[in-house]
Amino acid sequence: MKIALLTSGGDAPGMNAAIRAVVRRAGYYGLTVYGIERGFAGLLNGEGFRPLNHRSVADIIHRGGTILRTARAPEFCRASVQDQAAAWLREQGIEALIVIGGDGSFRGGAALQERGLRFIGIPATIDNDIYGTDLTIGFDTAVNTAADAINRLRDTATSHERVFVIEVMGRCAGFIALASGLAGGAESILVPEMEFNLEEICRRLLAAKEHGRSHSIIVVAEGAASAMKMGEEIKKRTGLETRVTILGHLQRGGTPTAADRILATQMGAAAVDLLRRGENGVMVGYVKGRIEPVPLAEVFSGEKTFPAEAYELAHILSLY
Repeated sequence: MKIALLTSGGDAPGMNAAIRAVVRRAGYYGLTVYGIERGFAGLLNGEGFRPLNHRSVADIIHRGGTILRTARAPEFCRASVQDQAAAWLREQGIEALIVIGGDGSFRGGAALQERGLRFIGIPATIDNDIYGTDLTIGFDTAVNTAADAINRLRDTATSHERVFVIEVMGRCAGFIALASGLAGGAESILVPEMEFNLEEICRRLLAAKEHGRSHSIIVVAEGAASAMKMGEEIKKRTGLETRVTILGHLQRGGTPTAADRILATQMGAAAVDLLRRGENGVMVGYVKGRIEPVPLAEVFSGEKTFPAEAYELAHILSLY
């Protein structure tokens, strides 16, 4: 069996560990893996199409980003382009495709599956917003990066008696904000899934000040509100000295945590095992502590539930 492998969408720490696992698991069973650089964009022009072997993936398990690189390919939404890509892969003798990425990447793979190729998806996105899996590759590292930033900024907030508004990634999902805010003891956490009242936040800040709290940390998911505007409003309404820090793409890079390396390794190996068993059109999911296949139809039709109980716990624990 000849397998094509690509990474697509936003990079996530742990993608390289997944690449390594796919290549070495496949090699163990005598299967050949071909890497495609720059995701679906590279697929359209055959860019970086090359066989990957044991040596190709040496010393990458600890590296962030992706050695196959990644790029956006909006033109891949067109049926004619999908026909062209499927035909090219068949010309190269490719029978199956493994895509490491998020929901949009899986939809690209599903389009090629409809054109006769077998397809397995490996979920990798720091946002952890893919339905059908409890965890995605990169989430743990991003949360630890954000939590470390919160720890460092709290030192400064304490020293200068300031309010710090910290913006983390999460345009449509607040999982990073919730996890890092809960781990960092944030006084307020703002996420797209839950409504918030700025007046109430300001009231709590002033009450905490009266009770002797000299500083506060507010974590904001980028999709919930603008951290810059939030900082300006808090300063205007409370008079408290307020600073804003936007972590941005800092959360995407860096060495993946041990948890992400292990998850990525298990998922990469499982993707090859699923192909050998004849599975097709599935995502490798992490469900209740187990690695198992999840049909793409289920992945595409569902919406991941936001853990409201954890959000409420964070609110309760932050009360002065």
